[in-house]
Amino acid sequence: MKFEWKKQEKNLDLPKEKPDLITVPKQKFFMISGKGNPNDEEFSEKIGVLYSLSYAVRMMPKQGYTPDGYFEYTVYPLEGIWDLTEEGKQSDILNKDQLLYTIMIRQPDFVTQEVVNKAFENVRKKKPHLLLNDVTFETMEDGLSVYV
Repeated sequence: MKFEWKKQEKNLDLPKEKPDLITVPKQKFFMISGKGNPNDEEFSEKIGVLYSLSYAVRMMPKQGYTPDGYFEYTVYPLEGIWDLTEEGKQSDILNKDQLLYTIMIRQPDFVTQEVVNKAFENVRKKKPHLLLNDVTFETMEDGLSVYV
């Protein structure tokens, strides 16, 4: 049976009708950072490399490798952390070229460094991305948070 995060983890990933206080556990992510307008091609390419890696993990059993603890699941959605450069913060008008961001896609708990290495290897073979070396695999723990 496929794990549907939309159903199992509604409190973490779906919009709220009113603010809610929750504890966000440790989560694993493929992440890539950058600066600039999210409408630019480079931003789209960064999204593409994150999804390529995420689907490489998701499809591993079909490629002949099943990670320990693997379960069928829906790939998580794109998330982002946004800020402005110092110059952007001084301006009265939002200049999207002054945006700083880290975009990420969550990975299931079974994903280990070994699984990450295989995902990178699979993506390099199938569809090499110039930005692949800019992607990191990190664990984040937001802890007590207000979700709106």
